[in-house]
Amino acid sequence: MNPRVILSIGIVGLGLIIAAVPQNTTHPYKLTASQLLEEAKGRNQFFSPDELAEKLVSKDPSVQLIDVRDQDDFEKFSLPGAINIPLTDLLNEKWKEVLDQDLKANIFYSNGSVEANEAWMITRQLGYNNLFVLEGGLNYWIETIINPQKPAATSPNEELARYDFRQAAGSALGGGGAVQLAVPADQGATAKPGLVKKPGKKKASGGC
Repeated sequence: MNPRVILSIGIVGLGLIIAAVPQNTTHPYKLTASQLLEEAKGRNQFFSPDELAEKLVSKDPSVQLIDVRDQDDFEKFSLPGAINIPLTDLLNEKWKEVLDQDLKANIFYSNGSVEANEAWMITRQLGYNNLFVLEGGLNYWIETIINPQKPAATSPNEELARYDFRQAAGSALGGGGAVQLAVPADQGATAKPGLVKKPGKKKASGGC
């Protein structure tokens, strides 16, 4: 998906995401809705797939991936080293030390961006820092890193180099065309589509 399309969808959906943030009755919010909206409009919370791929390939310990989908989807497919904190469990006290810390960059992700953005907004309203969202979610990650589209041979060197990086990163992170989308991306805050791995071809000698 074109990054500009993702940007447009994100801006249009900001108000809807804020409206969908559940009422908080146990943790006092530290940011007002207007303060949060200003932060969201700046879009500084987004981590691009290329940035994340570089961090994962280099095994950078400064990032912590948080999968906000339900457990079933998490067990079907997840990014390397991710921990599962379903959106419905985000305010559980047991996750406070994981979320409220400044040692690592917490990067939320879901299939698209809706639920991850909602997780970001809830935790930012609580005053937690060092929080980010994977741009486009898993669907965009698979499109750009796992199954990158090869550019034309006449493309600029920068584009060719980006493709080579994505192809190498995808292979290093268990991709290489092994993963495909099972269903369309988020269609709202309640959509939780999953991802599946293509079955590998059996070798003639017999023997995810």
